[in-house]
Amino acid sequence: MGVRGTAMSSNLPSDSFACTLAKGDLTAVFLPGRGMLGASFRHRGEEILRRVDDLEVAAQKGSTAGIPRIHPWANRLAGFHYQAAGRRVELDRSSPLLHLDDHGLPIHGVPWSLLAWDMIKAGSDRLVARLDWSRSDLLAIFPFRHHLEMTATLASDCLTLETTLTADADGPVPVAFGFHPYVGLPNLPRAEWQLQLPALRQFVLDKAGIPTGEEEAFGPFDARLDDRHFDDGFAVLEEPATFSLMGADRRITVEFLSGYRYVQIFAPKGKDFVALEPMTAPTNALVSGRGLTLAEPGGRFQAVFQLRVD
Repeated sequence: MGVRGTAMSSNLPSDSFACTLAKGDLTAVFLPGRGMLGASFRHRGEEILRRVDDLEVAAQKGSTAGIPRIHPWANRLAGFHYQAAGRRVELDRSSPLLHLDDHGLPIHGVPWSLLAWDMIKAGSDRLVARLDWSRSDLLAIFPFRHHLEMTATLASDCLTLETTLTADADGPVPVAFGFHPYVGLPNLPRAEWQLQLPALRQFVLDKAGIPTGEEEAFGPFDARLDDRHFDDGFAVLEEPATFSLMGADRRITVEFLSGYRYVQIFAPKGKDFVALEPMTAPTNALVSGRGLTLAEPGGRFQAVFQLRVD
């Protein structure tokens, strides 16, 4: 089975070019024209991703789903201006390129459905795509010219997502991107899912979900979800860092291999998903400056994580 150029099911946006990778018991579907969204990830024919039932609706609303790549910032900002790499940026709250959270704050940068990537290489188990950040409307949101290259590689037991950000020669680029993979265990109630997290440093958040600057020790955590609710940000203490969801003889593991020093754990009570979110910077880093890395002019920043199913 190789790359397919048509949508595989009716849940995909009608104008999507769907690329399917397959290896062993795994298949993965990506939408290069829609943000390189991971639209499906199946193990032995069973869907592992969540919030993929109607991607057309998610695209229209600007909602996250599947495995969305979050750029140029992951999670939310504290307001509509930020200052980074020597530039002050004022965001237009009416911009169609912004999505607002329940507090009215800009969240997750530009929605995945509005970013078309160019496919560079495609094979039966590997896909490479590129995004040039040079359009005037994109630069109004994030005025730092750069390009991204994303490589998705499927092995018999895991999907590896590698991102390389290359800054243009005219200035440094703040690095604050991330991913928001929604996963779940088929044929098992959420309450019976076992969540396993390493020792972390937990950020103290205000009522809007913005880090206050204080941190607390957390974990390790290894317990059933039951009715527990998570929507918390953490600093990762070691690389690689491993986060797992287990049950019904299946383990789903998200492993941060390099470049991701922060994680958001999102497991809302009553929802059949857990998001184990690799982030290159903490929430609100473009505003606070805390934990923010700069890719120097002409320089590169690389980050890699895996999604593994056993």
